[in-house]
Amino acid sequence: MTNLLIDTCVWLEIAKTTKGEKILSLLEEFIEEDEVSLIVPEIVIEEFERNKDRIVVDAGKSLSSHFEKVKEIFIKHGGEKDKEVVLAQLNDLNHKIPTLGETVSSSLQRIEKLFSQCEIIKMTDEIKLRAVQRAIDKKAPFHLSKNSIGDAIIIESFIEYAIQNDSQNFKLVFVTENKKDFSLQNGNHKLPHEDLAEHFDSNKSFYFISLPEALHAINPELIENFELENDWKTEPRQLSEILSIERELEHKIWYNRHKIYEARILSGEIKIIRREDYDVMKSRFTVVDEIWAGAKKSAKAIEDEFGEENLMWDDFEWGMLNGKLSALRWVNGDEWDFLDT
Repeated sequence: MTNLLIDTCVWLEIAKTTKGEKILSLLEEFIEEDEVSLIVPEIVIEEFERNKDRIVVDAGKSLSSHFEKVKEIFIKHGGEKDKEVVLAQLNDLNHKIPTLGETVSSSLQRIEKLFSQCEIIKMTDEIKLRAVQRAIDKKAPFHLSKNSIGDAIIIESFIEYAIQNDSQNFKLVFVTENKKDFSLQNGNHKLPHEDLAEHFDSNKSFYFISLPEALHAINPELIENFELENDWKTEPRQLSEILSIERELEHKIWYNRHKIYEARILSGEIKIIRREDYDVMKSRFTVVDEIWAGAKKSAKAIEDEFGEENLMWDDFEWGMLNGKLSALRWVNGDEWDFLDT
């Protein structure tokens, strides 16, 4: 038996994607076959509860906005011969968007059912104190100088469970997609951060950044059987998923450039001026006050959407962001290295 602790971010990602439905089915199969047992910290359930309504709303908005973009592209570039038929089908699909959002609701309910049947790790005072001590010592997940108390309580819940069950004959697996807070810095993200490595250095505790990879390590034969029975194959990303990530990358890269510009303003290198004082010959060193006010408003909106703590990157991560945006834009028809925001 393997006891599995899955981070909140993984549960939320499972809930909001069609691929997540298949991963959820695979996890349920592993539980049914007594290959794994779920252990869930109280704080994971609380975080999931806080975010589940947003996941449903975002899923509907994302589908609707991307549908309109696809429709607009087809109206502009589609062939005249089939345009009327295809547009009618697209309009029909548009009416089904609320129903498609029910898929997310179904996944949320399945996850909540799993929570109701699993072992809960109580959030004790000792766990809270150790999480606070991590903040004082600036140890992962506090190494990025941001408020990571929730993440710290999750990993401390895992550590506490491992300590309390050290004599038991089962393995422990921690699964997260939060590589920034939990994974090795400037190295292989499949390895735990240096501050956490000691808790995964035995043959009983293991660290993964992918739930399918974790399940494959536990029992690859069961996965093969599941794939054969369910014809579970890797599928291309949906256009809506690609466009959603492209938009996220655009906003994050723009935000970083905005902060660099802000630093140049604070240093005096760039002056804020009134519109009537604008001179195109000096535009490299000036910004109109109205434009700058709008930029600050946009930056605040991005901070509210993603969290200011999730908008900081080292050089390696910054390069990855730009590379991802370039690749997605190429897939969608732009030239390589088009990184305008």
